Amino acid sequence: MSVDVKICGLTDSEAVSAAIDNFADFIGFVFFDKSPRNVTPKMAKELSSPIPSHIKKVAVLVDPSDDLIRDILRKFEPDYLQLHGKESVGRVWEIKLRYNIPIIKAFSVRDGDDIAASLPYQEVTDMFLFDAKAPKESILPGGNGLSFDWNLLANREFSIPWMLSGGLNAANVRSALDISGAKMVDASSSLESEPGTKDPALIKEFLDVARG
Repeated sequence: MSVDVKICGLTDSEAVSAAIDNFADFIGFVFFDKSPRNVTPKMAKELSSPIPSHIKKVAVLVDPSDDLIRDILRKFEPDYLQLHGKESVGRVWEIKLRYNIPIIKAFSVRDGDDIAASLPYQEVTDMFLFDAKAPKESILPGGNGLSFDWNLLANREFSIPWMLSGGLNAANVRSALDISGAKMVDASSSLESEPGTKDPALIKEFLDVARG
C-alpha cells in the first residue's frame, strides 16, 4: 500500500533537510504562538526555500484571523492551509473561497461522535486530518503526542482524502495504518528530541517505517 507522509512542526533547516532527503510528501509549519513549534511567516519562507515543488507545504493555523492568513499567503506561499481550531463549516468555506487555496480541516477525536462531526465539512474541505483530542489542561489542540482508538476510522468512507495523526511514531505507525486503513499519516511531537526541535534521525526512521 502506498502511504503519503506529512512531517509537521518543523522549526530548523536540519529538520527540513531530513524531511526532503527522506522523501516526505508534505512538510508542515505551525503558526500558533502558544506552540513550541511556532514560526513566523518570514521564518517559514526561509526554511521552506529548499523544498522542491513536489513536496507540499502546509501552513497549520488555529482559528486564524484574515490578517494572519493574508500575511502567511504573501510571505510563505503554502500549498495548503490546515485549520486546526474550531472553525465552523461556514468559516472554512469562506477561507477556501476568499483565498482560493486547498484546505485541510483537522478534527480532534476521542470517540465516534468526533468522527461524525467531520461529515458536514466534506463539501467545503479538500482533506481531513484526524488527531487525538487534547487533554483539558493542554493549550495546544494538536502536537500533544497522544493517540486515539484507530478502530474508530476502520472501514469509514469519506468523499475526500484523509490523514491520520496523533502520537504516531516508528514503533506504532504500521499498526496504525493496518487498523485504521489510513493512506496518509502525519507526525510531529513524536519526532522531537525536545519540544519544538525535530530529530533528523527520527524523521528518517519514521518515513522509512511508514512506507514499509
